[in-house]
Amino acid sequence: MTTPAAYGSWPTPLTSELVVAAAVRLGEVRVDSDGTVLWAEGRPSEGGRTQIVRRRADGTLTDLLPEGFDARTAVHEYGGAAWWVDGGTVWFANWSDQRLYRIDPDSATPTVVSPEPATPRGDRWADGVVAPDGSLVLVREQHPPGGGPAQVRNEVVRLHPDGEVDVLVTGPDFVTSPRLDATGGRLAWVSWDHPSMPWDDTVLTVRDLGSGVDTVVAGGPGESVSEPRWQDDGSLMFVSDRTGWWSLYRWTPDDGVRPVLVEEAEIGVPGWTLGTSRHVTLPDGRVVAASRRAGYDRLLLRAPDGAVEVLDLPLSAAGSLQVAGPDAVVLVAGGPTHEASIWRVTIGAPEPEVLRPARDLGVDEGYLSVPEPIEFPSTDGDGAPRTAHALFYPPASVTHRGRDGELPPLLVVIHGGPTAAASPVLSVGVQYWTSRGFAVVDVDYGGSTGYGRAYRDLLKGAWGIVDVADCIAAARWLGEQGRVDAQRLAIRGGSAGGYTTLAALARDDTPFAAGADHFGVADLEALAADTHKFESRYLDGLVGRYPEDRDVYVERSPIHHVERFGKPLIVLQGSEDAIVPPNQSQLIVDALRSRHVPVAYLLFEGEQHGFRRGENIRRALDAELSFYGQVLGFDLPAEEGIEPVEIER
Repeated sequence: MTTPAAYGSWPTPLTSELVVAAAVRLGEVRVDSDGTVLWAEGRPSEGGRTQIVRRRADGTLTDLLPEGFDARTAVHEYGGAAWWVDGGTVWFANWSDQRLYRIDPDSATPTVVSPEPATPRGDRWADGVVAPDGSLVLVREQHPPGGGPAQVRNEVVRLHPDGEVDVLVTGPDFVTSPRLDATGGRLAWVSWDHPSMPWDDTVLTVRDLGSGVDTVVAGGPGESVSEPRWQDDGSLMFVSDRTGWWSLYRWTPDDGVRPVLVEEAEIGVPGWTLGTSRHVTLPDGRVVAASRRAGYDRLLLRAPDGAVEVLDLPLSAAGSLQVAGPDAVVLVAGGPTHEASIWRVTIGAPEPEVLRPARDLGVDEGYLSVPEPIEFPSTDGDGAPRTAHALFYPPASVTHRGRDGELPPLLVVIHGGPTAAASPVLSVGVQYWTSRGFAVVDVDYGGSTGYGRAYRDLLKGAWGIVDVADCIAAARWLGEQGRVDAQRLAIRGGSAGGYTTLAALARDDTPFAAGADHFGVADLEALAADTHKFESRYLDGLVGRYPEDRDVYVERSPIHHVERFGKPLIVLQGSEDAIVPPNQSQLIVDALRSRHVPVAYLLFEGEQHGFRRGENIRRALDAELSFYGQVLGFDLPAEEGIEPVEIER
């Protein structure tokens, strides 16, 4: 029997304490030459640092980084590909000083290998490979003393064991994915220039290091290329969206580019971080690739004769694929009812081997809400009708149900990017809400990835229009369907999602009763003037050129429409955020205070873009719940002892 109670007030085992207890963020996986598997774990319980874990063939697990070390690079600010392994030796970029370190097989002490930078944290390293001569070929991002984003240099370099550096590729605004062929004689890399982003226009180039001759393999205006990977036969595999979908191609000097795996689904992902890996080739030529369709990933197997099959696996998201033997791959995989874990998938085996299991939540599955992919009507930037996408999570509880005649409140969740996507993998942070009686809709608004380039390009020049239209449309459609209470709609988002939250509330016709802004953008002009190199021209495509299109920036900035704000807002911000600086949050909070609009503001000292420390993750969640309880009118479970948040006014 279940007990009727107000939606939002249900007691749940999925508390903020459980959200962070033993929680890890599983990052990249690597397989060493002897078959040893290594992976990265971001640990909120250790201040959010990233640890590298090694798993021997006998199952023995070892943490490689001693206290005080954190394998995280600040290249592009978002990082990725911060470590790699070869012959038992591990190289990693350390977060605190951004120097490159090496851990030898017979040592537990990291040794610094990169030269002293001209300014603290001024040289940043990522995405490395080991050359046959023992040197490293990798990306270096240099921040000269006193220089702004325009002075930052991104280059492919060779770092010799004695610390000497040779610059191999310089000139483009950005370079990623330096990859050497098996002989070390050819180098492939991806590059692009402002104002493009890596999902807009990139170029894949191959250089013969003997002759110095460069060959452009693919890319250019209107084509996004990524993930080059040399094959044993000397060909080069890569991902391109030349057909409108990120698909797989092969290049050889004699035959040029030929399709390998092309369908109306997405193998590629947006290049927010370095080192993504969505395809691998087994020794016999079979290709294994992750491919996203309708919001869910599948794992595909392509035979050398071109036959393709979908592997029967209980996953909805996959990444960091690595070859782990003649018939096996290792990857990070998760599903709607289990968090991400490390799997070894052997082709033909009845089920995957779990190398690093997800934590045991100790929770009845009846508390877990399974996302339902939905499509709903919306409009584009010109008002023309179209279809938008989302994942819908209904409330779920073993012990409680809603009271007769009531419908659940809805949280509209907006992913960041804005060129990112909703993830259908079990998130305790989402179940924290659904198990209390909230419905949640995670919106893949126009501009999101996973639905082809045309859908991704809907946000071109239309940020603050298309995304807002889709979030409002999702909420209203669910209300019209009778699945949620149309009078108790709330909207929440972080970073770019925070901007959409603010833009959706800064409207006279907003349907939302409340909002939560996590380190969001309030003033587009301020962001254009005060952000890092990687995103310093991003707004050219999303909004317009600045200052030429200043009027558009002003019109789209929530800070210039505070007279339209009337709904309560909670703002959460990290004090050391370099991507969306704290002044963005302070601007909107001060403006709402001056207008006597109810507002709560929490500034978390020492946090960057996204909260990593367990205690701060807990406080942010519980404060937001307290905020909704006060605004939407329900009580919090007394047994959790949640500290109320103060709402000014």
